[in-house]
Amino acid sequence: MARPGRASMPDLYRSFTELSASEQAGIDYRITSIDRGTDYAVLAPHGGNIEPGTSEIARALAGDQLSYYVFEGLKPEANSNLHITSTRFDEPTCIGMVESCHTAIALHGESSDRDMLFLGGRDSDTLQRITDALTPLGFAVGYHQNPLLQGTSERNICNRGRSGAGVQLELGRGLRRQLFGSLDEEGRKTTTDRFRHLINGLRQAIS
Repeated sequence: MARPGRASMPDLYRSFTELSASEQAGIDYRITSIDRGTDYAVLAPHGGNIEPGTSEIARALAGDQLSYYVFEGLKPEANSNLHITSTRFDEPTCIGMVESCHTAIALHGESSDRDMLFLGGRDSDTLQRITDALTPLGFAVGYHQNPLLQGTSERNICNRGRSGAGVQLELGRGLRRQLFGSLDEEGRKTTTDRFRHLINGLRQAIS
């Protein structure tokens, strides 16, 4: 997640109600969403400076076609304090969008330096299509050994669509570094060919 051991560390806030009581919208965090009523909805629940790069990937994947939701950390430091684990992520706009779509695709940042995309979620068919689309493009795709990063709980935000089975993609920090000029805010304004290949492959898988 946001830093080594993130999945095993307790969140500062256990719900969005707790978070919003202590953090200020527009200053500490920002929520952006467009609900287009599509079967797929793309999510970045730990975007901005929480898990850098996931917001940009979510927006690019959604393009002007798919519904998307982004929760971004804006703080100059300690953005990991804004992390609400996926099985407790209950921000109302996100819940409403996910529950109205058929399948949610949630993008996360895994903390290791591995150039790897880790698959998770309960939608095995879509996960297989993602594997088939990305592997020929040179992406290393597999499942994380940590069960907390496998997205299989029915309470996970990615599995709360109408199908009850969604997709969780954990992108290693090593992979995310290859998608942008750098992972700081300025560097994320520049994307690489590998970023475009990733987006095209994912779009192919869910088209």
